Amino acid sequence: MLGMKSYLGWKIDFLHPEGEPAFAGPDSVSWRVFKNPIALGVGGIAAVLLEFADARIQSGVWDHSTFKTDPVGRSRRTGIAAMVGVYGPQSAARRVIQGVTNMHAKVSGETPTGESYRALDVELLDWVSATASYGFLTAYDRFVKPVSEADKTRFYAEGDAVARLYGVQHPLTCEADFDAMLDTLLPRFEPHPTNTEFLDIMKSGRAAKGVPKGLQSAIVHAAVAILPPEVRTRLELGPEYDLSSRGERVVRFMGTLAERIPVAASPAGQACVRLGLPATFLWKSPEKQASILQTTQVGLAASPAH
Repeated sequence: MLGMKSYLGWKIDFLHPEGEPAFAGPDSVSWRVFKNPIALGVGGIAAVLLEFADARIQSGVWDHSTFKTDPVGRSRRTGIAAMVGVYGPQSAARRVIQGVTNMHAKVSGETPTGESYRALDVELLDWVSATASYGFLTAYDRFVKPVSEADKTRFYAEGDAVARLYGVQHPLTCEADFDAMLDTLLPRFEPHPTNTEFLDIMKSGRAAKGVPKGLQSAIVHAAVAILPPEVRTRLELGPEYDLSSRGERVVRFMGTLAERIPVAASPAGQACVRLGLPATFLWKSPEKQASILQTTQVGLAASPAH
């Protein structure tokens, strides 16, 4: 079928069924944020570091996934799952999320210190969801465009339905929710060689072929820069990971540039077409978007999860 592609093992069609809504609409903050590859790169790396700070999540990923043999591929699969939740038809999103949940149901074990864990433990599900929301939104806000407090609240609300499909019981509703969750978990955070191994791989050029190694390195340093300071201290990510003023300018420039260059074949572009909008819709000015939406009635309202 035209539009059907294989994304690292998942068959996903962002173009069809025509008119089927996603869990967020094209006028959402989520669609704005997730279209930007710089925000995704920076935010995704930050989210992984925040997840791995907890030994239970780190052990689960390290012992029960391909992360230690294929960290790039595993990270990409996680990214695609996020994109399906934002841009995919709801039927496809449900299918992918159920598949991920089925895999997680088989994951359990013990940390090196003997603490038991299950991937479907509510505390872990809540934290993984929180780290993704924090990472992507914070990266966009700092390196692409400032996000108003009202839009931050909208962003969290837009992710509620998908988070609950994953089994999350306490999705973020505001930044204070993230801070409270962090305060609870922070005492258990600890450094681990996995963190530096992961960052070295992300800086090496293997993560995105064709992207200059210098940019990839700057993205890694940008990800460390948006970690809460107390987390960075706990993980012992020292001055060698500081983001230089030049690195910050590079990341900001690329993030701003990505806001202006449409990628029609991306999940974001294809989702727009599925809903009867121009493939370039998300890269147009807010005024132009509003004008287009006034004359378009196809798939604009995302229906709630059931």
